[in-house]
Amino acid sequence: MIYTGKLTGHEERRIAIVVSRFNALVTEPLLKGARDTLNMHGVDEHHISVFWVPGALEITMVSSQLAESGMFDGIVTLGAVIKGDTDHYNLVINGVANGVSQVSLSTNTPIVFGVLTTDTLEQAQQRAGAKAGNKGAEVTVSLLEILSLYDDIKQLS
Repeated sequence: MIYTGKLTGHEERRIAIVVSRFNALVTEPLLKGARDTLNMHGVDEHHISVFWVPGALEITMVSSQLAESGMFDGIVTLGAVIKGDTDHYNLVINGVANGVSQVSLSTNTPIVFGVLTTDTLEQAQQRAGAKAGNKGAEVTVSLLEILSLYDDIKQLS
C-alpha cells in the first residue's frame, strides 16, 4: 500500500500558527500565505489561532506549550532570521530548528518549520511572497499532508 498526504478533509483541524514579530516586514506575508493556504483547503477560520512572539527564539517555547496543551492538531512556525555580522545568527537558527524538532517529536504533534534563514532582507522578502513563492504557504501545505498521513497511520492500527 502507498500512502500520500491529502489536502482535503481538513475542515475540522485545529491549527496554531506561531509567528515572530521580529522582521515583521517578512513574517506578516508569511502569515498571510499560511492563513490563505489553510482557508483554501477548507480549514475553518475559527479553528486557526495565531500566536505572535517577540522573536525567533520564543517560537520554541510557545510551540511547546501549545503542543502540550493538546488543543491543536498541528502547528506552523514562522519567522525570519537574517544573517548579520555576528555568530548570533547561527545560535538563533540552530536553537529554533532543534527546539521545534524536539517539541514535535516529544509531543507527537506535527510542527512544521517556516523560519526563513537568509543572508539579506531582500532574500527573505523574495521567499515571503515575491519571486521565490511564499514559504509560509509551502510549509502549511506540508503540515496538512502530514496530518493526513497521521490519520492514515492511525487507521492502520
